[in-house]
Amino acid sequence: MPVYNFKQMAPVPSASDLVDIVLTRTQRRTPTVVHPGYKITRIRSFYIRKIKFTQQTISERLTAMLNDFPRLADIHPFYSDLCNTLYDRDHYKLALGQINTAKTLVDAVARDMIRMVKYGDSLYRCKCLKRAALGRMCTILKRQKASLSYLEEVRKHMSRLPALDPNTRTLLMCGLPNVGKSSFMNKITRASVDVQPYAFTTKSLFVGHTDYKYLRWQVIDTPGILDHPLEQRNTIEMQAITALAHLTCSVLYFMDISEQCGYTIEQQCNLFRSIQPLFANKQLVVVINKIDQQPWDTLESEKRAMIEELVKDSGSNTTMLQMSNISEEGVSQVKNTACDKLLAARVDSRVSGNKVDSVMNRLQVVYPTARDGITREAFIPESVLREREEHGGKKVIPKSRIGYAPTKDDDLDDGDETPVESDDEMVGGGGNGAASTGPRNKTARELMWENGGPGVWAPDYREQYDLADPEWRFDAIPQILDGKNIADYVDPDIDEKLRLLEEEEDQLQKEYEAANLERMNDDDSLDEMEKAAVGEIRDRVKIARTYKERPGGRNRPALPREIRGRAKDKHDDGAKLKASAIEKRMEKYGVDASQMIERGRKREREDSRSRRRRDDDKEMEDASPTRDGEEMRDGRGLSKGAVKRAKKERDESVKRERSLARSHSRPREPSQMGLKDKDAVKIAKKVEGLGQRKWAGGSGEGDQRKAVHLVKWMNTGKKRNGTHYCR
Repeated sequence: MPVYNFKQMAPVPSASDLVDIVLTRTQRRTPTVVHPGYKITRIRSFYIRKIKFTQQTISERLTAMLNDFPRLADIHPFYSDLCNTLYDRDHYKLALGQINTAKTLVDAVARDMIRMVKYGDSLYRCKCLKRAALGRMCTILKRQKASLSYLEEVRKHMSRLPALDPNTRTLLMCGLPNVGKSSFMNKITRASVDVQPYAFTTKSLFVGHTDYKYLRWQVIDTPGILDHPLEQRNTIEMQAITALAHLTCSVLYFMDISEQCGYTIEQQCNLFRSIQPLFANKQLVVVINKIDQQPWDTLESEKRAMIEELVKDSGSNTTMLQMSNISEEGVSQVKNTACDKLLAARVDSRVSGNKVDSVMNRLQVVYPTARDGITREAFIPESVLREREEHGGKKVIPKSRIGYAPTKDDDLDDGDETPVESDDEMVGGGGNGAASTGPRNKTARELMWENGGPGVWAPDYREQYDLADPEWRFDAIPQILDGKNIADYVDPDIDEKLRLLEEEEDQLQKEYEAANLERMNDDDSLDEMEKAAVGEIRDRVKIARTYKERPGGRNRPALPREIRGRAKDKHDDGAKLKASAIEKRMEKYGVDASQMIERGRKREREDSRSRRRRDDDKEMEDASPTRDGEEMRDGRGLSKGAVKRAKKERDESVKRERSLARSHSRPREPSQMGLKDKDAVKIAKKVEGLGQRKWAGGSGEGDQRKAVHLVKWMNTGKKRNGTHYCR
């Protein structure tokens, strides 16, 4: 099991703080503005969202709280019994159960109130239901005041518990108070336990760590135990009993033979016998402490025999050792013995288990067997033996210069700047056919270690150049030669590319001059006024193009087609797109707009004529027949039967309207809405639409607005004349 770290548990807020947290979060994370003019479905969803969000916030908080606290049935038995000893198992479970019940009740309240809000028919009723839902949830939380306070105290105490691993290698010290357990722990670990000359200085479990055989060991110091029945032991003593009962460890039972602790040796032996059942299946070390005050050899024979008999009766797992915390005599021996006994016991328990067989079956040790009786020695080539004889039995490898450019410190014969060992010299020993007499072909790894190792040696790739003369490979390449840059002549086709670029530039220049000449010829046929107009038009087109291509010109959206003809400013006559304004504006660009304006007027006349024709057709709908027995036609060319069918459809539509009006969602008559007739209904709908249009683009219900409110206590009550303090 892992090490339990109770320090990660989140603090448990009090009931009032939890209510403030929930309501503040609901106000901050949900919409805050709603108006009676909204549709009823929108109003319902507004308040349902608030109820749901409050319920979810409470559920998340309480669920996190329940998950943080450990379940006593799921954790190690040591921690389960320790929690029972410290906090009372029943009280602990009852508090967590009440929190779980509160979460269930909050969910039920939210579910019921949401069902009622769905049938709310006005903003006021929906708001009242929301207030009732939030109030009932907060009342449920306030009733958990005692449980939340108890759980917070438990959390604080559990966060101070040591991080103890119940399954690791552990040394556990026990005994009567003031026998030297804490002093021994301070000696062998890096812990700092308080040591005082009175009983029960240690009131809880303390954990330290030490190292032995490259392993980390856990050392636990327990409070003192008194010799009385289990039912009479207090919480401090029960912590030591719980550790002895559930931890697999090596137990160190301390005895003070000097009797300075206030208890006789007989009392210490009686305590050992009373808690001896807890030492079953554990490695036990009886530590005779304070031998600096009372040596073991000078101890009375009766007391010594009593202790020896106690150790003998406890079994073969018990060992007796002597030590002193003051002189540190025997401290290391006690620690090493306890650790060795526990290591041996752990190995034995694993070997005797069922898992060892599966591991041993997979292990196989192979020992090589002799193939025959012939002795085969190592083979060394003759060339190697000859080279060793020449150098007196030692292998001498001269430092290589392969891969490095020559320097001024190199000793080269006849002024040759080629390195001593080049690629030509390393191939086949110089061409004399004697591979053993020529220089050996060295690898890049050997060159690297000969010339400084990794990071120092760098290969010279010039030796791989394929030139006409191999001696040119290591020549320095100049940057300037005969006053010209060498890099300009690296490309052999640079002259051809330069010629193509010059020809392309001449061609573009000729095309540009031809275009200018053609435009000048066109301008020659115009008079001075036309040339001026053309120049002005070109300038305006250039300005318009520049304005359109500027970065800020694309930030404004284009006007929709249906409002392009509307006046954009009531006080600007030039902004109204009238015929005179259009003609005046187009004249600035030198365009004759008379035909365009005449075309627009003609279209307006045709539209008005078609509208009058439709009105006349409506008046002729109820045309009567002129001949008996003949099917007459109305002004639109409809027959008598068609007219009757149209009239029947209108009557049915009126009946359908009346049937729909009988439902609860629609009033039957305008008078039920407080209006006079249908015309008043139309006017009311128009006014309602205009009122809602004001909200388009403005602040909505999701905007967090903090308006300035007058403080009630500063603006109520009697006030005297003159200057006075606001309080």
